Amino acid sequence: MASSSSSCRPTYQVFLSFRGADTRLGFTAHLLKHLKNKAINVFFDEEKLEKGKELEPELSAAIATSKISIIVLSEDYASSNSCLKELSKIMECKVTNEQLVLPIFYHVDPSDVRKIAETFKGSFDKHQKKEPDEVINRWKVAFTKVGSLAGWHIEGGPFDRSEPEYIELIVQDVIKKLNRMSLYESKGLVGIDHQMERIKSLLCIGGEDIRIIGIWGMGGLGKTTLAEAVFNEVRDQFQSCCFLHNVREESEKSGGIKSLRDQLLSEVLEEKNLHIGTPTVGSTVIKDRLQQKKVLVVLDDVSDSEQLETLVISHDHWGSGSRIIVTSRDRQVLTNEVDSTYEIQGLNDGYSLQLFSQHAFKQNVPPTDFPNLSNRIVEYVKGVPLALKVLGRALYKKRADYWQSQLNKLREVPNKVIDTALRISFDGLDDDEKNIFLDIACFFKGFDKEDVIKLLDVCYYDGALCGITVLEDRTLLTLAKGNKLWMHDLIQVMGWNIVREEPIGERSRVWASEDGFKVLRHQRVRS
Repeated sequence: MASSSSSCRPTYQVFLSFRGADTRLGFTAHLLKHLKNKAINVFFDEEKLEKGKELEPELSAAIATSKISIIVLSEDYASSNSCLKELSKIMECKVTNEQLVLPIFYHVDPSDVRKIAETFKGSFDKHQKKEPDEVINRWKVAFTKVGSLAGWHIEGGPFDRSEPEYIELIVQDVIKKLNRMSLYESKGLVGIDHQMERIKSLLCIGGEDIRIIGIWGMGGLGKTTLAEAVFNEVRDQFQSCCFLHNVREESEKSGGIKSLRDQLLSEVLEEKNLHIGTPTVGSTVIKDRLQQKKVLVVLDDVSDSEQLETLVISHDHWGSGSRIIVTSRDRQVLTNEVDSTYEIQGLNDGYSLQLFSQHAFKQNVPPTDFPNLSNRIVEYVKGVPLALKVLGRALYKKRADYWQSQLNKLREVPNKVIDTALRISFDGLDDDEKNIFLDIACFFKGFDKEDVIKLLDVCYYDGALCGITVLEDRTLLTLAKGNKLWMHDLIQVMGWNIVREEPIGERSRVWASEDGFKVLRHQRVRS
């Protein structure tokens, strides 16, 4: 059996485990039909016969190569040896293959499954007389764990939903989970589950109010990826949806922001080639139509409040229940418009190593001869997904001595792709803000904020606090413990590189001894 998710490609989308005598001709048959009607590839054992002590190779492979296992836990499920073998294998794959397990508690209490009580206790007692203790204990552990999983509880009482309603909801849930898994596979998403849940909690989907939330953070942390993942997961709960990519970049083109607005209105109103000739949406007909629509809109990489104004992003323009997500590198842009702002987090070391390994080695963990170098790169990058991907690709199939050389170089010279992504935040600053950033990158990283303000006020006409605040809003600076000014190593190296791009005889700052010697030698030659 595969020992990791990277070594076993899914063959089936769903594996369906059930007790044939209980549900084959009823609930399970209808569930299977609805899954197949939705073109979901299901492994369904038609025979459901008791077999030998071990699971048949075909069944074992079908479980191991499925994305989702659905277990219909009926009253006599545990009386079947084959069902318990399947369940044990499924729970094993949940760990080794990160398989998703969805239990359906069909006319049984989840607590009875969890505690192996009622009819389940009697079934296990019978097995105890025929099977080795080791086998029974393995089955019990798996059965108990299934009872602790979140799933569907079909009670069948007079006030419960009908079974067709449950089946419809279950199939929708499976499709949603498969879509999400497909997105993860296609995008190589790692470690964003928790952040997605935080965004969804801020969106409060289902309420009748209109909510605008922001996702804020430095370049390369994955704001767009996170917004796109949430968008794809919840979009089916809205009447119309629109995802506008690269708002900042498109707005810089001639007529770009108006084209974006026309695209937004065309998509949410489902009217092709809709054009608004005026700077604002003056038509009361269009406004009235927008207010009748429950929409989901994502505006990606917004850099100016005027962009939001032109794109009619305000609470009174949209229908009840609408949700707007805005991503930006500038916290102040979001502060002016949104209800809540989420600061995106970098990946932890475990997820960082996994993402890096996927690109550097085409597997989830480094090989045995590369863990130290991999960990050093992960430590340096500090959770920035863009950098992990770019460096992983650059190091793929390279020798260890090349890795060491690249790591040494990174500490002084930025990778071009990473530098381009980070420099966008710098390019939007005014001259004083740029100079304050370079001063801190070269001399004052780790210094007390108030001390730095006093020093720089002399140079910037008492405007250092304003400049530092802008840098914090743009995620170029953070405030560390003890009121210390801090920045990511990648951002600091970007700052050093900006200074080193100046002609050597006109360097505005010198902070490293080797650069100082170069400048002095140049001046000596000129004199």
